[in-house]
Order: sequence, then structure tokens, then C-alpha cells
Amino acid sequence: MSAVWLAAPDETDVVARLLVQFRDHLGHSSPSEDSFRASVTQLIERTDSEFWLGAPADGIPAQGICQLRFRHCVWTAAEDCWLEDLFVNPEARRSGLGRALVQQALDRARERGCRRVELDTDEHNDRAIRLYESLGFSATSKGTSPSVFLGARLDG
Repeated sequence: MSAVWLAAPDETDVVARLLVQFRDHLGHSSPSEDSFRASVTQLIERTDSEFWLGAPADGIPAQGICQLRFRHCVWTAAEDCWLEDLFVNPEARRSGLGRALVQQALDRARERGCRRVELDTDEHNDRAIRLYESLGFSATSKGTSPSVFLGARLDG
């Protein structure tokens, strides 16, 4: 059975290492390891960000990570939860760890009084989409028409 726990400030290096592995898995070369570590150091003690670590079983080092961000929403008069990152090392996949991390995200959002949890994923990542759908996520969570995630990159 998977073990999932809230990352403590003394686990900053573990969190950063897993985020770097996620970066590498995505085929990117930036941000740098130092940048990840600096960002994690900045975020890990804030109340609007959480890093959840997971392992396929108790006593095993962390093999997965889920990053959550929280913000108040005027439309729901409650917090929203953004599941920003979810990554499980390839050797730990199919162990139920990804499901355990997403379930923890849902439980934590409910605990904080969130009215919804949102995320984005690559439209071709069928395994991730099946996982999310099996846990209640849908493209129509905001209403009957599908939501579209858009963004604007601000260089500066």
C-alpha cells in the first residue's frame, strides 16, 4: 500500500530532485536544479502551496510528488485547489502511487474547504487522463461545455 505524506521543509532537496526528474521526463533542460531548489525553498513553508511526497510502500524513499496550490475564488466563495504537478518515477508506476497522490490531493482540498480541484495535462497523456477521470475529473467540471485551459507566457 502506498505511503503519502506532506513534505516538510527539511525535505526540500527531495522535492526539488523529483521535480528535476519530472522536468527531465518531459524532455526539458530548464529550469535549472538550483532554480527548482530555490523555488521549493520559497514555497514549502507557505500556506497556499503544498508538496505531497509518496512511495509505493512504507520505508521506501519518495518516488512520487504532487504539488498543490490554493487560491480564493470569487465565483465559489471558497478556495480552489490547483493540482500543479504530479509525477511518479517510471520504476514506481503501476504501483498505485499516482492514484494515492491524486486521492490525497482531493482529500486535502476537501479538508481545506475547496469547492473544486483543477489541473491540466497533455491531451495525449491517455493514462493520466484515465486516472483523473476515474477519480471524478472531467472536461466539463465548470458546466456543460468543456473548459479549455489557455495561458499567456510573459517574458521579462
